[in-house]
Amino acid sequence: MKTRTNWLLILLISGFIISGCSPRAKYERRLKHELASGVRYDSLFLGLYFGMPEKDFYVHCWNLNHKGLLKQGESNTTAEYQLKDELKHPAVMDFYPKFNQGKISEMPVSFKYKGWAPWNKALSSDNLQIEVQKWYEKVYGGGFIKVKHPLHGIAYVKIDGNRRISIFKENDLRVWAVFTDMSVKKGWNDSVSKPENITSDTTSSLKK
Repeated sequence: MKTRTNWLLILLISGFIISGCSPRAKYERRLKHELASGVRYDSLFLGLYFGMPEKDFYVHCWNLNHKGLLKQGESNTTAEYQLKDELKHPAVMDFYPKFNQGKISEMPVSFKYKGWAPWNKALSSDNLQIEVQKWYEKVYGGGFIKVKHPLHGIAYVKIDGNRRISIFKENDLRVWAVFTDMSVKKGWNDSVSKPENITSDTTSSLKK
């Protein structure tokens, strides 16, 4: 009986250790630590930033359009930026922010390779996701946590202060990177969102 009890204790302790080392536990510790630090990382890309007023966003994009850097994206609902040398192959980046009280609080960004075809494995979303992550590590630094999403497979999440970056695949063509201001999201449902709610929560659905 004593031996059986000892084995149960060992199993319980092992379970706690494994749970504490899970991707979700690691993510939650990182999120708590970064938010508690009080450090802000508001920079996004192309001069855009968290807290940018909606009017300033439109004016800034209009100026980038007149410089030939941006154009209207898919269905005229996003801004499109051409990626030439950032990845292994030419790609298209589309984005449009979400606003909270008239200021940017989240920025969903989609990527797809130019010339994509189902039979061209070099231009698959599997390779694109890896390339986006490598590029973002150069721009925003390392520290991405590899997690498992039940619907979209492997995802990568990085948290610096208030800024969370989540990279995941939608399908064979498209990869998403979502920038979220967690100081604004605090107290909300902690989810990774994007237009038309194509995906469900990335972080709360992590497999332990």
